[in-house]
Amino acid sequence: MYRRTKIVATLGPASDQNNHLEKMIQAGMNVVRINFSHGSPEEHTSRINNVRALGQQHAVSIGILADLQGPKIRIERFISGSIQLNEGQLFTLDAQHPADAGTTERVGIVYKQLVNDVQVGNTLLLDDGRIALMIENVDASSILCRVLVGGKLSDRKGINLQGGGLSAPALTEKDKIDIVTAAKLGADYLAVSFVKNAGDIHQARQLFYAAGGTGRIVAKIERAEALVNIDEIIEAADVIMIARGDLGVEIGDAALPPVQKRLIQLARTRNRIVITATQMMESMIESPIPTRAEVFDVANAVIDGTDAVMLSAETANGRYPDKAIAAMDRICREVEKQPQVTHSNHRLDTRFKRVDEAIALAAMYIANHLTVRAIATLTYSGSTPLWMSRISSGLPIFALTPNPETCTRLTLYRGVTPILFAIPQRSHYGQINRMMVEQLKKQNIVQNGDLVILAKGDYQHIEDGTNALKIVEVGKLSDFE
Repeated sequence: MYRRTKIVATLGPASDQNNHLEKMIQAGMNVVRINFSHGSPEEHTSRINNVRALGQQHAVSIGILADLQGPKIRIERFISGSIQLNEGQLFTLDAQHPADAGTTERVGIVYKQLVNDVQVGNTLLLDDGRIALMIENVDASSILCRVLVGGKLSDRKGINLQGGGLSAPALTEKDKIDIVTAAKLGADYLAVSFVKNAGDIHQARQLFYAAGGTGRIVAKIERAEALVNIDEIIEAADVIMIARGDLGVEIGDAALPPVQKRLIQLARTRNRIVITATQMMESMIESPIPTRAEVFDVANAVIDGTDAVMLSAETANGRYPDKAIAAMDRICREVEKQPQVTHSNHRLDTRFKRVDEAIALAAMYIANHLTVRAIATLTYSGSTPLWMSRISSGLPIFALTPNPETCTRLTLYRGVTPILFAIPQRSHYGQINRMMVEQLKKQNIVQNGDLVILAKGDYQHIEDGTNALKIVEVGKLSDFE
């Protein structure tokens, strides 16, 4: 009944039209992505307000992910909008060339520092690797290249250095302004583009919190350098996003699948959330159904344990935004029926340092070895359901929280369904147990005779206070005392 893998969908012009946003929520969208590379603060505000209004109308929690643009390492524009590059011809990237005067011989570049980051013999990849240029000469303002792989090249396409090594900082002046906007909008997650090391995450977190933000930080893994520093990045971040577009260009497409599997495993082992992103259902920008390769791509990410799969242009600019979400939903549900997705040996040999962590993992062990209907945890900070969600299981985890910010943040956690849950201040232990089960009964999750695992703390509204685990039979009053 409950899909475990979460779906992140990017908002844009397509989602603004024809009631598509409401259809996307009904199709199963869990988190919306606001892409700061496009649109104005006013447009972002309007979209988030619409999401929250529709979420309230349909009684579902929708998370908000604000995605920073990062450094624009792009070419400028051509006189005619595009050119054709032929294999073997010379082509120059010129930092001093006028922005809108590109020709078949040279074009301007947005990132002027590029001339200092490259050397003769390097390979530059343009337009997600569709164009390859070998550098033959570098001077103070221009880079002379020979075309290795030609094709059509149009305005403002991205530039990657094969193997990585560009020095552009992760946070630009625009990003710092957008961080303030994200904080004002109450974003649940702030995604930092082109992260190189833990310092980029610490800087973004400091700026976000200083602006009044309370959400969590997402490290987008899209640079080759990030893989070298991946341990410290995962430790510093709350979430990682495997941004396979730029990452695949820098490290090579053949290297990407094992890297994706390794990153998912690392994140889950270290109790971090992981999003798999970029071109998952790319054909659905124009087609109402996915390709078989896309079906397998989504399925493999689910099998590997990703918390969420993400749609970009499919929902921001595509013709079928709600159908793309419905297709992802259908694939995830089917894959989640498989035994390899519902069983886990995660951390069976680990000694725990915290009581709440031990309770969380004990609950999941019981869930996988006893016939129970659901797991319900009362949480304030969200830590307990996070630990629970690291264990593969076929059972849904219902996170009951009185904290609205925690409720929307939990929308990204694999297997966790958040429920906003008010707790009377002077409720006693047994009364709260009954209230938790009654909430599940009210939503037709359990019925009399079902076993339910309850995890909670003796003291309410206390972060990291889960210290009790109880198995109750629904309808058996003596179990709640």
